[in-house]
Amino acid sequence: MKLFSLAALVLSSSAFAIEADLVVYGGTPAGLSAAIVAAREGASVVVIEPTKWIGGMVTGGLCRSDVGKEQTIGGFPREFFKRAADSKPDSNMWYAEPKVNLATFHAMLKEAGVKIVTAKSLKSVTKEGARITSLTTTDGTLHTGKMFVDASYEGDLMAAAKVGYIVGRESRAQYGEPLAGYHPMPIRPRTVEVMESDCPSIGGKGPSYIHGTPVSISGLGADGRPIFGVYPPDKQLQPGDADHRTQAYNFRICVTQRPDLFVPFPKPANYDPSRYELLLRLIKAFPGVRFGRLFHIGLTSHGKYDLNAQGLFSTDYPGANFDYPDGDSATRARIWQDHIDFTQGMFWFLGHDERVPQGLREQALSWGLCKDEFADNNHWPYALYIREGRRMIGEHVMVQKDLQTDIFKEDSVGMGSFLIDCHIVQRILAEDGTVRDEGSFQDTPALPYQIAYRSLTPKRAECENLLVPVCLSASHIAYCSLRMEPVYMALGQASGLAAVQAMRASQAVQSIDVKVLRKKLLEQKAVLELPELANIPRSSKLPGIVMDDAGAEKTGHWSGSSYGTPVDGASMHDANAEKGKLSVTYKLAVPKSGRYEARVSYASAFNRASNVPVVIQHAAGSETITVNQRKAPSIDGLFVSLGEFAFDADKPAIITIRNDNTDGIVGADAVQLLAK
Repeated sequence: MKLFSLAALVLSSSAFAIEADLVVYGGTPAGLSAAIVAAREGASVVVIEPTKWIGGMVTGGLCRSDVGKEQTIGGFPREFFKRAADSKPDSNMWYAEPKVNLATFHAMLKEAGVKIVTAKSLKSVTKEGARITSLTTTDGTLHTGKMFVDASYEGDLMAAAKVGYIVGRESRAQYGEPLAGYHPMPIRPRTVEVMESDCPSIGGKGPSYIHGTPVSISGLGADGRPIFGVYPPDKQLQPGDADHRTQAYNFRICVTQRPDLFVPFPKPANYDPSRYELLLRLIKAFPGVRFGRLFHIGLTSHGKYDLNAQGLFSTDYPGANFDYPDGDSATRARIWQDHIDFTQGMFWFLGHDERVPQGLREQALSWGLCKDEFADNNHWPYALYIREGRRMIGEHVMVQKDLQTDIFKEDSVGMGSFLIDCHIVQRILAEDGTVRDEGSFQDTPALPYQIAYRSLTPKRAECENLLVPVCLSASHIAYCSLRMEPVYMALGQASGLAAVQAMRASQAVQSIDVKVLRKKLLEQKAVLELPELANIPRSSKLPGIVMDDAGAEKTGHWSGSSYGTPVDGASMHDANAEKGKLSVTYKLAVPKSGRYEARVSYASAFNRASNVPVVIQHAAGSETITVNQRKAPSIDGLFVSLGEFAFDADKPAIITIRNDNTDGIVGADAVQLLAK
């Protein structure tokens, strides 16, 4: 039977058949976006959410949504966040309280007439050829539909429909991604740029350990074995190799110091202080460390804060999630509960273990959960932050270059702009028995980039009536930027409209006229392009042979930057640190032997080095040229000439920028060879 109501309907657990034009699996923000826009177009829609609560991270814990560049967010996500903020005085546009976000979604679903089914998981899928005809939930209810959207964080419908996907990390070689694969981090003692908290009361000056290992810390116990949370390295893996592992999960926790809202952190039934030995060693290595340096605590509104992970040991739980993406319900429930026990136990440890300095204990005890949030879940967040699960292998795979250099897509249906941000995958033992952060890397800039409609569609032979806006077709590296809720919501909006368009035209989702879809999205104020991107110097458009810093080989840590007008929108600098240890090497293939003018680009500033050594290896040997980066580049305000050199076609031209004995910040952007 076909059910349609002008009000959102929460269905009972009795088993029967439900027919709808569009079936959305996953009541995440992306799924609700798809459902609401499709219902506004006149389609009958049902949303099936496996948990008891709709809204995913936006209603389930996350109260500071990462947005990147705000101007890339329009359409339904901007409508939602504005409505949530406007519903309560003194709320920030992107930082509404979880309960406000939940109420806002319920209101919008009711207005659109979307049916909601909660606490029902996927049991099976029926297909006819390359089309899904129905899915059955665990209570036996049959849901038939013309179109389907998998908006779950896990990609369960996609997987059950036999659509190709990957779990884990690709190798560097697979898509030519410099950041890809196994990625052990070196120790970076006290040289990283300090990231101050935006809550002055909890910040404090000191070294930041946002990524990487901040100091040499033993990972071995008295018995000579790794302590909890530290793993022996996989000796079969080399940097850049592929594996099955993915970045850590955690809970985004709404916390407060307001006495009228304060609920103490609970002690979990499975509390085990030995789990926090590495945390204790980290605390001892940084005397006087504050609670607000162990966690990222960001103010939202009305005295509430979003607590997130940062650093070597925090609410991230590296290594505990590897079995989650492809796990069955029992496996996932065990992992979920383990994350709760680990996180609650950590707060209890910090507040009550006498080995923790008294000042830090007092700070930990001053924070607690919010009495008016998640009241039906003991004030604990509804949602586990599944940063990455399955990733579809669809018609187009978004990869690192799609975020940095190849940013324009004719079939763009949304934009992303957040930096490439990967949290810890695992903590491993180095040969000397100390701990290393593996999997994370220093946040790497991305340009505002267009997201291809083809990345939302499976390969046509696999499924013709499914769209996937969350576990979309992307590499691990690209997903590290794409995985933001406003982006998911924008892609959900595109998926909902595309599903209706395909249904009415009796077409496969791969065959619709994307120009028509884009026109509809623009009518709904979606952002599909930014005019200012046309002014970015593009390496692919410059004459001669050009290599941007994204394609160069780096030694040591270089900080990303978009200062100035760098080639391809981003460059790097040495943060005026680790002098004599950092270098960037460009290896350019020369099409034929001859003389070439070599040029280098950089962003000038008063605090840049005036004596940057640039080494050119050419046919006759090598030569070092000193570049004054305090002076603006003389060629189009972008490049300076290093001179003319002979290069041979049978070996690469090699240009290396170093920071030896330099008197300021050293920048590295692009190099260019022009045949003479």
